[in-house]
Amino acid sequence: MVDKNIIKSFHEGHCLDAYKVFGSHFVKEKGINGVRFNVYAPNAKKVFVVGSFNDWQNTHMMNKLEDGVFSIFIAGLKQYDMYKYRIFDENDNYSDKADPYSYFNELRPNTSSFLYDLSTIKWSDKRWLNKRSKNFDKPVNIYEVYAGGWKRKDGRYYSFVELKEELIPYVLENGFTHIEFMPLNEFPFDGSWGYQASGYYSCTSRFGNPHELAEFINEAHKKNIGIIIDMAFVHFVKDSHGLRLFDGKPLYEYPNEFDANSQWGTLNFNLWNEEVRSFLMSSASFWCDTYHVDGIRFDAVSNLIFWDGNKDRGTNEGALAFIKRMNFYLNQKYPSVMLIAEDSSDFEKVCDSTIYGGLGFDYKWDLGWMNDTLKYYEIDPIYRIWEHHKLTFSMAYFYSEKFILPLSHDEVVHGKKTIIDKMWGDYNQKFSQVKNLYAYMFTHPGKKLNFMGNEFAMFREFDENRGLDWDILNFETHQKFARYFKDLNLIYKAHSALSKYDYQYDGFKWIDADNSAQSIYSYTREDEKEYIVCLFNMCPNSYSNYEIGVKFSGEYKEILNSEWDIYGGINFATYCVNSEKIYRHGYENTIKVNIAPFSASIFLYKKKKVGTKNV
Repeated sequence: MVDKNIIKSFHEGHCLDAYKVFGSHFVKEKGINGVRFNVYAPNAKKVFVVGSFNDWQNTHMMNKLEDGVFSIFIAGLKQYDMYKYRIFDENDNYSDKADPYSYFNELRPNTSSFLYDLSTIKWSDKRWLNKRSKNFDKPVNIYEVYAGGWKRKDGRYYSFVELKEELIPYVLENGFTHIEFMPLNEFPFDGSWGYQASGYYSCTSRFGNPHELAEFINEAHKKNIGIIIDMAFVHFVKDSHGLRLFDGKPLYEYPNEFDANSQWGTLNFNLWNEEVRSFLMSSASFWCDTYHVDGIRFDAVSNLIFWDGNKDRGTNEGALAFIKRMNFYLNQKYPSVMLIAEDSSDFEKVCDSTIYGGLGFDYKWDLGWMNDTLKYYEIDPIYRIWEHHKLTFSMAYFYSEKFILPLSHDEVVHGKKTIIDKMWGDYNQKFSQVKNLYAYMFTHPGKKLNFMGNEFAMFREFDENRGLDWDILNFETHQKFARYFKDLNLIYKAHSALSKYDYQYDGFKWIDADNSAQSIYSYTREDEKEYIVCLFNMCPNSYSNYEIGVKFSGEYKEILNSEWDIYGGINFATYCVNSEKIYRHGYENTIKVNIAPFSASIFLYKKKKVGTKNV
C-alpha cells in the first residue's frame, strides 16, 4: 500500500522518490481500479479527500498511518477529477489544500488539483539521452524563454503544442543549443514569472498538460536541443491553498516568523527539516525522471547560502547541507544533467565536488562579468580609458568556478533597459556597440545565455503580459542585427576552440590586455585544430594596418567582422591577411589589420595536420 523504504528515506531527508508514494496515483488494489492518496500532515487531527467526485463533502476520511502520513484508496475515479485535502488541525479548524505532489492543477485563479496519470507518456529520445553530457568541453548557447511571453496569439498564451511547432525550429535555425525555460511549475501570480511556486511537481496549466510538455521536450531532443528549467527552492507562496501552515502549523516553512518571511513576500523553506529536504530533492529528481530535462538552474542560491541572502547574518548551515546532499544525489542518479547555480555571492567552491567540500553545482552564472561588462558599455568612450580593466578583470577570477555568461531576463526589466538600450550613444552607435558586445561575449571563455529578444535587439523591456516585438524585424537595422547574432551563434558552434577549453588555462590567452590609451583589447582562443584571434575596438576611432602579434605564421582569415555591410557596418575590414616576421606582443609574427570604429573582428588560423609543423 505504501513503500516503507521510501517513507523511511523521506523522513531521513535522503529521498529522491517521494513523488512515487505521496500524491495521487492510479492503481489497482484487490482487483479494483482506483486512486491511492497519500499526504504528509503530522500535525493534523484528521484529513479528508474532497473533490468533484463527492461534491466536496467530508465523505472520504483518510487513515492516519505512522509518522504523520495519511492514506486512502478511492475506487472509480478518473483522469481530471478535481480534489483537495481538507485538513483539520488540533482545534478542529480546517483548510482545503492543493496536493503538494499533484502533477497538474487548475488554471489560476482556481486552485484545485487534478487527478492525472503520467504513466502513458511516450518517449523516443533514447539516442539523445545516451549521448547527453554536462557539456564542459562543448558549446552551450542557451536561449532563455518565458513561455508566456515569446509569442502571443490573439492576446493568449502559446500552448506547448504551438511552441513545439514554432519555438523549436526557431531555436534550431538560430544556432542555440539549449532552451532554458523560466519556471514551468504551477504558480498563482503571473508577475512572479513562476519563481513564486505553488506546485513543485505540476507543470503550469497556462500552456498545456503534462503530456504536451513531454511531447515538446521529446521533439526538442530529436532536434538535438537540450531543455533546462528554472526552479526556486528558496521560497514558496503564502496563498492559503498552498504549503503555508499546511497542517495547521509550520511544516514547510521555518517555525519562527523572522526566518520564515522572505524579502519577496513569500515564505522561506525550512531547509533544516529532513522531510522538506526530501520534498525538494524529489521535486528536482521528478523533473529529470518524468520530463527528461537536461539541466536545472536553481534560482537565488545566495539566499540559500546565507540567511535571507545577507552575508552579515552568516551562512545557513542547514541550507548548505541540503544543497550538498541534493547535488550529490542528483549527480549520482542523473550524471549527465547540468546543475546550475544563479548565485550573486562570492562564496567559494560553488562548482567544486561535494566530495572535496564544494556545493556540487556544475555551473555558476557569472554575474560579476555581466555587471562589469554592461557598466563598461554604458560609459562614454572618452572615459573608457579609466575603466579599461572592467573587461579584463573577469579573467583574473574566471577559473575559480565553471561560469556561464548570462544576459538574462533580470537585465531587461524594472527600468534597467534592454541590452541594446544600455549601450552608450545614439541609435547607430548602440547597434555598433551591441554587436561588439556579443562578439566579446561569444569569444570569452564560458558558456552563454541570452534572454529572448536579445537576438534581434529589442528596445522594449520584458513584460510578462505581452509577446516579443516581432514587428521590429520589419526594420532593416534589426534584420541585419538578427543575421549578425545568428551568424555569431553558428560560428561559436562551428569552431571548437571557442568552447573546448573554456575551463582550462591553455584555452585562452591575452595578446594585449593593457591598451587602455586606445581602448583596444585582443586575445586568442585555441585548441588542437584552431588558433583564433579576437580583436575589439571600444572607441569611435579607426585604424589602418594595426599590428597584432600572433603565435603562428601563415594565413589568417577574418571569419566575422561586426562592421561588415551585411550587418549594417561600414565595411572597413581585412578579410584575409598573411602574417609578417615582425616581433610584436611577445610573438615572432604579426598581422596587420584594419579596425573600424566600435568594431569586433575574429580571425581564424587553421593549424597544420598532425605530422606537419606550425611555425
